[in-house]
Amino acid sequence: MDAFDRRRFFQSAGLAGLALAPQAASARPLTEKQKLDRLASNTWPLRYLFKSRTGFGGAQTTAMKQKYGEITMLDFPQFTKDTFPGVTHMDLFSGLFGDAGDDSQYVKVPIFVGTQTRTTQEFDPSSASGRKWLEKLAAKMAATGTKCQHISNNAPRDICELDPERRKAGIDVAKKWLDGAKILGAKSMRVNSGGPRIRPNAVAQAGDYPKNDELAVYLKNCIESFKEMADHGAKAGVKVTLENHWGLTADPMNIRIIVDEVKSPYCEASPDFCNWEHEYMLYNGLKALVPYAHTNVHAKYWNRWKPDQSVARSVKIMMDGGFEGTFALEYEEGPWDGVEGAKYLYKEVLAAL
Repeated sequence: MDAFDRRRFFQSAGLAGLALAPQAASARPLTEKQKLDRLASNTWPLRYLFKSRTGFGGAQTTAMKQKYGEITMLDFPQFTKDTFPGVTHMDLFSGLFGDAGDDSQYVKVPIFVGTQTRTTQEFDPSSASGRKWLEKLAAKMAATGTKCQHISNNAPRDICELDPERRKAGIDVAKKWLDGAKILGAKSMRVNSGGPRIRPNAVAQAGDYPKNDELAVYLKNCIESFKEMADHGAKAGVKVTLENHWGLTADPMNIRIIVDEVKSPYCEASPDFCNWEHEYMLYNGLKALVPYAHTNVHAKYWNRWKPDQSVARSVKIMMDGGFEGTFALEYEEGPWDGVEGAKYLYKEVLAAL
C-alpha cells in the first residue's frame, strides 16, 4: 500500500482528518493555539523527577529532584500546564504508572536477558486497584483540561517471539494496557516488537545473494501479533503503534511491512526523530514513515547526532507529509537536564510549525 493508498484507506475508515494531503496541510498557516494543540508533554525526559518503581536513580535523579521537586504521574497533568504553557496533550511512559507504595497495583514479571531470567515489578492496569488509580488519573486530566494522547509502553514484550507461549503472554499484557488506555482516553499506545534486540542479518546463498529467512519468521509473528492487538485496540478505541526502537523496528522498512500487512486503521507508526542506526536515516528514515504516522511522533533532541540534527527539519518533513498528530517533546540527552531540554524542544517545535 503506497502513501496515496494509505491515506485513502484512512479516509475510508472515517479518519479523513488525520490523512489530509500534504498540500492541504501546508496551505493553511496555523494559529498559535493550533500550534500549541500540536504539542504533547512527555514523561520520558522527566522520568528522574518521578516517584516510581522503575528504578531511575543516581546523581541525576538527586539533582533534578532537588531542583524541581518530586512528582508522581497524578501530578503530571498540572505539571504539564505549569511547565509548557498552552500544552494540553501528554505522552506517558508506562514505567511511571501507578502508586509506588501500593503493592496491589503491581505484578511480578519475568525478564529474559540472553540465557538469564530476572524478575521485575510492573503496573497492572487490569487489577482492581490499578483501574482505580487510572480513574484517578483520568479525573486529574479532566480537572486540568489535559488529555492523554499516547502511551509509550515497554510492558508488552515478546510480540514477535518464536516461543508461542511467551508471545501470547506479551499480547495479553498489551490487551490489558489497551483497556487501561481506554480509561484515560488515549488515542494510541506504542508496543515494542520484541525478539532479538539486534535484528538478524542476512546470510549468503548461492552466488552470494543475501537471504534472511530468520528475519522473515520474526516479521510473520509480529504481523500476526499486531493484527490481534489492532483488533482489540479497535474495540477499545486505541491504536497500537510501532516506533523505530530496537529489534525489527530499527529498520523503518520493517515498520512499513508490518503496518501494511496488518491492514488496520488501528495499527500505525509513531516515529522518533533520533532513534536511528546511522546518520543517513536521520531524515530519510523519517520520510519513509510519514505516510504511516497519524497520531503521535517523538520530537526528540539527542546529542548523539550533534551537530547535524535539526529539529525544525524533522518537523517540516512531518508537516510536508501531511502529518496532523502531536509532536511529543522527548529530550533524550545533551547539554541540558530533562526539564530544560523539553523546554528547548517546546520552543523549537513551536517555531517550526
